[in-house]
Amino acid sequence: MGFDEAMCFEGILGCQTNTKIHVNEFVIAFSQNRAVRCGELKCLGGRMRIIGLSIAVAGFLASPLAAEPVAPGDVKYEDGVVEASLTGVAGDPANGRDVFKNRKLGNCLACHVNADMPEESFHGEVGPEMTGAADRWEEQELRAIVANSKMVFEDSIMPAFYQNAGFERTLEKFEGKTILTAQQVEDVLAYLQTLKE
Repeated sequence: MGFDEAMCFEGILGCQTNTKIHVNEFVIAFSQNRAVRCGELKCLGGRMRIIGLSIAVAGFLASPLAAEPVAPGDVKYEDGVVEASLTGVAGDPANGRDVFKNRKLGNCLACHVNADMPEESFHGEVGPEMTGAADRWEEQELRAIVANSKMVFEDSIMPAFYQNAGFERTLEKFEGKTILTAQQVEDVLAYLQTLKE
C-alpha cells in the first residue's frame, strides 16, 4: 500500500478522535514531531489495533525520509576512521560515481587516476590512484578520508568535503556550507568500495 491510497488514521493530535486522516497527512504530522495519540487504524474495511500504527511508524522511521545526517562538526574521527555512517542510509554507488567524476562537485578526477572512468579525460596524478581503493582502505577509513582527509593525513592537500568551518578567506556565499552533503559522502564511499584490483 502506498501513501496515496485511501488508508486512514485516527487520532492525530489536533484532530477529533473520530476524524479520519489520510496516510500522507499522518506522515506530515509525524515529520513535524507532532504527538500521535494511540488510535485505531482503519483500512480495507477491517480494523487493526495500535500495532498497525506502530508498524507504520517504524517503517517511516526506517525510511530515508526519517534519517537525520550527522552535522559536519559532530563527525567523530577516531584513529583515522569514522565508524558510523553520516546518514544512516546506505550509499548509492551509481550516484557516488557521478559525484566522483562531476567537475563541479567532487572533482575527484582532478587529482586521482581512476581506471573505472576511461571515458573521462584529464585524470590527475596528485593523489593516489583509485583503482584498488577498496583493497587498500577499509570503509571507515575511506569515510574519514572523503569527509576530511586532514583528520587522517595531516599534510594532505585534499579538500575537506564534509566540513563547514575553520577555513581561511572563505567567500561569504560558501560560509557554513560543505562541498558535499552527508549523503553524497556516503554515495562516494559506496562507489569507492566497488574499486577493487
